Amino acid sequence: EPFVADEYIERLAWRTPGGGSRGGEAFDPKRLLEEFVNHIQELQVMDERIQRKVEKLEQQCQKEAKEFAKKVQELQKSNQVAFQHFQELDEHISYVATKVCHLGDQLEGVNTPRQRAVEAQKLMKYFNEFLDGELKSDVFTNSEKIKEAADIIQKLHLIAQELPFDRFSEVKSKIASKYHDLECQLIQEFTSAQRRGEISRMREVAAVLLHFKGYSHCVDVYIKQCQEGAFLRNDVFEDAAILCQRVNKQVGEVFSNPETVLAKLIQNIFEVKLQSYVRDQLEEHRKSDAEQYLKNLYDLYTRTTNLSSKLMEFNLGTDKQTFLSKLIKSIFISYLENYIEVEIGYLKSRSAMILQRYYDSKNHQKRSIGTGGIQDLKERIRQRTNLPLGPSIDTHGETFLSQEVVVNLLQETKQAFERCHRLSDPSDLPKNAFRIFSMLVEFLCTEHIDYALETGLAGIPSSDSKNANLYFLDVVHQANTIFHLFDKQFNDHLMPLISSSPKLSECLQKKKDIIEQMEVKLDMGIDTLNCMIGQMKHILAAEQKKTDFKPEDENNVLIQYTNACVKVCGYVRKQVEKIRNSMDGKNVDTVLMELGVRFHRLIYEHLQQYSYSCMGGMLAICDVAEYRKCAKDFKIALVLQLFDTLHALCNLLVVAPDNLKQVCSGEQLANLDKNILHSFVQLRVDYRSARLARHFS
Repeated sequence: EPFVADEYIERLAWRTPGGGSRGGEAFDPKRLLEEFVNHIQELQVMDERIQRKVEKLEQQCQKEAKEFAKKVQELQKSNQVAFQHFQELDEHISYVATKVCHLGDQLEGVNTPRQRAVEAQKLMKYFNEFLDGELKSDVFTNSEKIKEAADIIQKLHLIAQELPFDRFSEVKSKIASKYHDLECQLIQEFTSAQRRGEISRMREVAAVLLHFKGYSHCVDVYIKQCQEGAFLRNDVFEDAAILCQRVNKQVGEVFSNPETVLAKLIQNIFEVKLQSYVRDQLEEHRKSDAEQYLKNLYDLYTRTTNLSSKLMEFNLGTDKQTFLSKLIKSIFISYLENYIEVEIGYLKSRSAMILQRYYDSKNHQKRSIGTGGIQDLKERIRQRTNLPLGPSIDTHGETFLSQEVVVNLLQETKQAFERCHRLSDPSDLPKNAFRIFSMLVEFLCTEHIDYALETGLAGIPSSDSKNANLYFLDVVHQANTIFHLFDKQFNDHLMPLISSSPKLSECLQKKKDIIEQMEVKLDMGIDTLNCMIGQMKHILAAEQKKTDFKPEDENNVLIQYTNACVKVCGYVRKQVEKIRNSMDGKNVDTVLMELGVRFHRLIYEHLQQYSYSCMGGMLAICDVAEYRKCAKDFKIALVLQLFDTLHALCNLLVVAPDNLKQVCSGEQLANLDKNILHSFVQLRVDYRSARLARHFS
């Protein structure tokens, strides 16, 4: 433990009698001092003894250090001597090794010609046997030495090719015959080993055959036997993938060039199995059923490319992507060359059939529609003289727009876009996609939506028709919904195919023209508002009576507003709701503002036709208040402001003569023309009294 002086003093005092640390003992400073002095002397003696011991140990340590240093120096000298000996030994070993290498080269120089001579002697011996016509050597007669025999006959075959034919024709034919026989035996041995599943034997035989001309035939046999029993299910593509997966694991253990063998297997599968399967599937429907033909073509091409993607995992050489692409192209080239023509032809006939089936279900015979351009439509809109377009027809409430037809057309086009993306050459993809889009525009936008708009415009009744049914708004509603679906397909399926090509601007312009043409025709349908106003006029003419605002008994009026007002407001609310359901965006506000302004003008002019008693004026105010409540449904500030002003004008019909000037100078009427104010005051039955005329003037 570390030395603490205070604790040491405390323990010393505690042990000393009279030190004052023990309980009950008197403190004796002299004894304590005496004890401290004695203890100090003991400590000094102890210190001197320890100091002498330390000095002795230091001297001993210095002596041992000198001895150790001397010993280290001696070891260093010994190490230097040993290192010198090692260098000498290394030089000697290098010298000996050089001599040995030189001797080895000399021996090899002597032995190599000797071995060649021995080898040549053996070959000459075997060659003589062929010359004699009798093969006596064990290597040719023992079937277990077929490997050695193959090596010999392969060398003899090369030698025989260099010999002149006229002198050695017979022996050359014998060697060739033996060469062929051994080759057949090796291939047969390889085939048997493959059937037995002996991979090591297959590897040995394949290594021997590698130097024979029949090596490729060995590979062909291997490929043929691999496919035996591999295509038993209906899914040839899955079978092919499983087969290649299995062979990929085995081929590296058998052949020295596994990537070449596996590539040859895949080529055989594509050119034999897959091509035959594809041809059988497509030729059956190529001329008789375009729909099934296109479905099969898309499905087969997709499954083939998926198989190709799986095969990309294997080692097939340097450029396996190009290799597999060529194989796919070789299968489908004859079908892809005219794919888009088949697609367009099918899409055209299918779309026409869908539309015709719909119109037949409605017992409707399509009539020819105008072919004028957008400028012609705009001119008709400016003049507003050609509506209805052509003779007015009664559609019996039919919009001639069908969600089912639209969904069918869009579904067919969606599938066509998918096929186009998969089957078109990348360079032709934007052009082909544009042709499909043109078909969609022709049959959906022109033949269906545009025809329905034209028919709807032709069915708009004149403004003076009674009980007119305004079906054009239903057409607008359905056309709006359909065009949203058309726009969604444009963005989801067409844009990815043309986004990086010049065809993008062409498609966008075509879409813009279609939208503009439809909007122009929808705008032409704004004359539906004239029919609405005409209906309101009929209601007011039929329901409003002169006695409504000049009752015979002023004190016995029980109604809050007139029957004409109730029916007009009910009609207006229905039309407002119909407009909101039929349109969206800013179009709703634009049409409602136009209708609201015309509605206000109609009520304003209607009120100008009657004279008003005091109670009749109150009833007119109640009617206008109801009209104003109806105007709130428009949610258009201008329309509400117009009816607020009209309500203020109606107050002139009931205000006391003395207060007329004060009312006319109010906030809502101060900015109006005095002639307008005067025209309302003139409607009072008491206007001709001198007092009223004097106050107003």
